[in-house]
Amino acid sequence: MIRQSQQQRLLQKLSPQQIQLMKLLQIPTVNLEERIKEEIEENPALEYADETETDKDEFNLDQTDNDQDESSTDEEVELTDDTADKVELDDFLRAEDEGDYGYDSDYYQGDQEEKSTPVRVETSFHEYLLGQLSLLELNEQQERVAEQIIGSIDDDGYLRREPNALIDDLAFGQNVHTTIEEVQSLINQIRQHFDPPGVCAWSLQECLILQLNRLPQTKEVKDCIAIIDQYFNEFTKKHYEKIQRHLGLNDDDFRKVIHQIIKLNPKPGSAFAVQNKAETYVIPDFFVFNNNGKLELSLNSKNAPELRVSEGYREMMKAYDRGDKKDKKQKEAVLFIKQKLDAAKWFIDAIKQRQHTLLQTMQAIIDFQTEFFLSGDDTSLRPMILKDIANITYLDVSTVSRVANSKFVQTEFGTYKLKYFFSESLQTESGEEVSTREVKSILTDIISKENKRKPFSDDKLTDMLLEKGYNIARRTVAKYREQLNIPVARLRKEL
Repeated sequence: MIRQSQQQRLLQKLSPQQIQLMKLLQIPTVNLEERIKEEIEENPALEYADETETDKDEFNLDQTDNDQDESSTDEEVELTDDTADKVELDDFLRAEDEGDYGYDSDYYQGDQEEKSTPVRVETSFHEYLLGQLSLLELNEQQERVAEQIIGSIDDDGYLRREPNALIDDLAFGQNVHTTIEEVQSLINQIRQHFDPPGVCAWSLQECLILQLNRLPQTKEVKDCIAIIDQYFNEFTKKHYEKIQRHLGLNDDDFRKVIHQIIKLNPKPGSAFAVQNKAETYVIPDFFVFNNNGKLELSLNSKNAPELRVSEGYREMMKAYDRGDKKDKKQKEAVLFIKQKLDAAKWFIDAIKQRQHTLLQTMQAIIDFQTEFFLSGDDTSLRPMILKDIANITYLDVSTVSRVANSKFVQTEFGTYKLKYFFSESLQTESGEEVSTREVKSILTDIISKENKRKPFSDDKLTDMLLEKGYNIARRTVAKYREQLNIPVARLRKEL
């Protein structure tokens, strides 16, 4: 049996404007310009301001002449015949708000900063390989098969598709019918003749052997091939004594052989591969300057675009307000114009709010980590989590997280990701709280100074940190070492 009941609940829902503001907040500077272009394309009432305009209130909607204001009326215009919703044009044109949309802030670098974005001009890895096809004497079908093979090579230079899969790809995708023999023959030609050496290999072992085969076949190179071919598993685990014993090499000869192998490139395509072009260069969102011991924060000028509400759209609203004849089509048109003007004004407000939140958060980080920004010493970083900054700025933790995501700050010591300054706390033997980043910095320093022939084990590293007053467990040391991408002692060993 169906029953109806009434229930009262409190729900928190985000408006579309709030959602858009959150999205704007987490966009890095390098992508903000593209987002603004998209908004301008969608909303004709929004446009870039002329560089010659210097009016501080250029984004304000209440830029009307006094004479025009006096001539406007207080008439309320109904949009349709059957609704009570009204557009108060006078209020919209004259008294939208008194907000300042200028960007003449001390935090903003203005025209002193270069506004152009650096652009990489490069030849991709696959373009480089395709350019070498002319070295092979191929007919039309072979060329199409070779292009399919090259297209299947990943950014590291390895061929990840089996010959049968390549044959199916050609048959279904290009209606090209080939054989395993033809595919394998072309793969071998690419391996033997194409640069960089080692390209188109199935595995790391095969890649290294292909590179060694390109070298003059001296005894040293032949020993390298023997190690990779017969003792590859032992080599990857650095069981050097076992390999040396089986090959019967003395210490000097064995050291030369290992150094020769180490010089090989495990990723032939690494010099060309670009996984994310947006990350090939960094555009700082903030700049921090040390002015005689006083830290000064400025915002990248790309975060302060010169936007304004279209003058043409404002004029259309005024013209409609001054007109006597207001039919239904005109009323619908003015509703459309008003919606676009509202959206343009809101977007400008959102950009300004984005600026304010970015600066507020970054200033709190600077105040919290003042010693680091003055010295650049990693060990001076204080333990800091998102909640610490949220408590200072009175912002939500999620808002601080969005600001810290994909944002960079340029200092005199280098450019850092904002997330770099956030770390958990660790208590020393004296009861003092220190940043885990400080411990990682000391751990890195200890490992960098160790004897590479006898690297420190995790147990030894734990004892050394304990001597410095950091009482942490061995498993914690191992976790920090892995986070720093430092291998275990056996793999750090050198001859």
